[in-house]
Amino acid sequence: MPTSSLDRAGIIFLRLLLLCGLTLAVLARQAVASPQAALGSISGKVTVTTSEEATNSLADIPVKLTGPAPEHSSQTAVTDSDGRYSFVALQAGSYTLEVTLVGFKTWTATVTLAAGQAAIQDAALQLSLVEEKVEVNAEATELATQSVSPAAILNEQQLESLPIRTAQFTEALSLSPSVIKTQEGTLNFNGQAESQGMLLVDSAETVDPVSGSFAIPVPVDAIESMKVYSAPESAEFGGFSGGLTQIGLKPPPPAWSYSLGDFVPSFRAKNGHVIGLSNVTPRVSFGGPVLPGKLNFAEDFTYEFRRDPVRGLSWPVNETYTYSLVSLTDFQWIVSAKHLLNVNFNVFPTTNLYSNIDTLIPQTASTNFHRRGVTVGVSDAHEFDSGLVVNTVVRYTNFFSNASGQGFANMQILPEGWGGNFFNSWLRNANQLEAIPSVQLPAKKWHGSHEIKFGTEVLYRTFEGSSVSRPVELLSEGASVSQPGPLAERIDFEGQGLFRATETEVAEFVEDHWTPASQLSLNFGSRLTTQTLGRGAAFAPHAGVAYGLVQGKVVLRGGTGLIYGHVPLLAADFTENQTRVVTCLLSTLCGAQTGQSIRLQNVYFPGGSARSAPLSNGLGSSPRTFAWNVEVQTELRKDLILRLVYLETRTTDLFVVNPILPAVGSSGFLALENTGVSHFRQAQVSVHYRLSSRGEFDISYSWSCARGDLNTLSDTFIPFEAPVIRPNQYGIQPADIPQRVVASGSARLPWRMIVSPVVDAHSGYGYSNVDVLQNYVGAPNSLRFATYFAVDGKLYKDFTVHLPFQEHSKTHKIRFGAYTINGTNHHNFHDVYNNVASPLFGTFAGFQRRLTGLVIGLGE
Repeated sequence: MPTSSLDRAGIIFLRLLLLCGLTLAVLARQAVASPQAALGSISGKVTVTTSEEATNSLADIPVKLTGPAPEHSSQTAVTDSDGRYSFVALQAGSYTLEVTLVGFKTWTATVTLAAGQAAIQDAALQLSLVEEKVEVNAEATELATQSVSPAAILNEQQLESLPIRTAQFTEALSLSPSVIKTQEGTLNFNGQAESQGMLLVDSAETVDPVSGSFAIPVPVDAIESMKVYSAPESAEFGGFSGGLTQIGLKPPPPAWSYSLGDFVPSFRAKNGHVIGLSNVTPRVSFGGPVLPGKLNFAEDFTYEFRRDPVRGLSWPVNETYTYSLVSLTDFQWIVSAKHLLNVNFNVFPTTNLYSNIDTLIPQTASTNFHRRGVTVGVSDAHEFDSGLVVNTVVRYTNFFSNASGQGFANMQILPEGWGGNFFNSWLRNANQLEAIPSVQLPAKKWHGSHEIKFGTEVLYRTFEGSSVSRPVELLSEGASVSQPGPLAERIDFEGQGLFRATETEVAEFVEDHWTPASQLSLNFGSRLTTQTLGRGAAFAPHAGVAYGLVQGKVVLRGGTGLIYGHVPLLAADFTENQTRVVTCLLSTLCGAQTGQSIRLQNVYFPGGSARSAPLSNGLGSSPRTFAWNVEVQTELRKDLILRLVYLETRTTDLFVVNPILPAVGSSGFLALENTGVSHFRQAQVSVHYRLSSRGEFDISYSWSCARGDLNTLSDTFIPFEAPVIRPNQYGIQPADIPQRVVASGSARLPWRMIVSPVVDAHSGYGYSNVDVLQNYVGAPNSLRFATYFAVDGKLYKDFTVHLPFQEHSKTHKIRFGAYTINGTNHHNFHDVYNNVASPLFGTFAGFQRRLTGLVIGLGE
């Protein structure tokens, strides 16, 4: 297809941008290469906060300086009695400083030195507690044995450099081979919906208490690390049946700093004319000591306004609107050198207008989605002189959400898509309180070293809400929005649709990390959970092993365990949903049942029970997942690591929704049954390549197979209730992706430019053909879109400036560059006319065109 004027303007602008950057860089390089160029220096002071809360200088501390590429030579200076260090006679370039001291976090900083510049860079060391020491000690050996499960790990530098379009951390999760971003924009973990996974932020659950979705945003600038586990890492974790994601937040900085990002808006153009804002997503981060050495503070603020066009609909009624504000405020009280107290507040109002439009769903038939809430978290970590560490985490969450259509007209489902207004409106007000006290014992010596941790978790969830629906009309073959045809079926709703549910879970866990020998590590533990809505006693054991061969150059890992998920609060009061009344009206489709109305009573059938005896007193069950994995990791050479991973998970007792029609009569059931099954298998080959100090790259190939029941509660009612609920079937999961290749990385180019490419290629998404009544035609999800292929990239350069009249002529950094999403403009279709009665049957439509934008940031 021809490139639009907007694309051409973006490409021309990008070329001019790169040309200017290269010209400036060449001039700078020529200045450095000049024999007369002046030499510079880097100096500073190393300080630390002691147990008496005083800020002291550190003497006799080695400070390592690594020089600019390609030479990347290093030298070391030792601090004097005042804690000062100095490096002199330095050429212009980018240098890395590093200070390592036992008991403190490793401190690093990058200084870009101009010709003749005397740069000042102070180092403020931060305390490191026992939990962090354990991980560092494990990595200090040739064999990394702390983790026995496959995990994708992203640090703050990667999150900063990756081409993430929306400044949402969920955008980066799909870099994990076991995480698929669906066509609807949600995430899928190990073949299961996002709401069946778990997100932990600083060890506490941070999800919608009702649906379980990752709907509580966390500012990207506040994230220190992000880990995605495909299999259970420890018996400490529970409450999910899919994957586990852990986010660690940055501690408030001990010295004042700030950063600004994405503060330049983007504009939309049509036919060569600017027609308004496309998006504006400013990000602000700042923080420092409120009481030096005693109380530190950090604030991360993100605002987002975005208009996203949907290809396949005509302008100007083809856009979704997003309004979002996220504020994360963090306070850290340094009680002593071994006692830290953190308190944070997260506020996140969000509005999505026309949130689910696509080629087959116009704005008039779409849904508006509103969310707002607050989380308050308190964490206390205290290390005693004996080495025992007591951690206490408490988090309260209030989450309010509601969704509604664009009007009150009956919803119409036509062969070519949806008409009328969306049929369902709901609101939910949920509260959650979680407390996790835990104890990590000092290392014990018995046939090696034991690191034992135990604790408990108390989780209280409650919600009130409503769900009200209007009629849904299914139109017959040949009908369209402009020319409505005869009705094939009508669905009406009866009842109030009011909900109230409460659940309490109490879990105890114990975990032992045992190192009987330097090349062998064992993890084993168990978790016992009691649920008021689910299982009276759910025992979940876990075990893992890591063994090193060839002096630690080859590592064998494996693990297995059980996980018990939460009972969905939507299941707790399922019988209070409005009753569906289905009337079949077309004799050619309905036969003898033409004109007869069938009431589908909402009931719960426990697994193994007779369907004539619905249960009304409690659910008595919760999802259970058995997972196991094996892994071989080998160092092919110093800078090249190969990993081979096989993972398998099997989940049972999932809640599925199943309409049961009567053979005769007018009474049937819409049954909630805990008989659902999900089975996921994956084989993965990945390579990590490090280009010395110039960059690193990861590439992985994965084969996977996802099968299971299709009518899970998550797929039927989250985020929006399905207008037509088909009979449940077992088959290919919607997010089943048999083949996938993902590559990402970051590299330093000449003239100190950074490039970060991401390539994602995988099998096309699956889809199903349906008839006029929305019943499956053929095997569900057995058909596929064309192969998905996307190349994203980010290219930027950091410039340093010195503001006058500031202490030590403090250096400030300005980032300038550009990014592209789907840079090859590949037609990744996301819609298909799948109704066999449609004249467009089999036609693919809607795709994401190339998107380009600027990268502009300011910081220290």
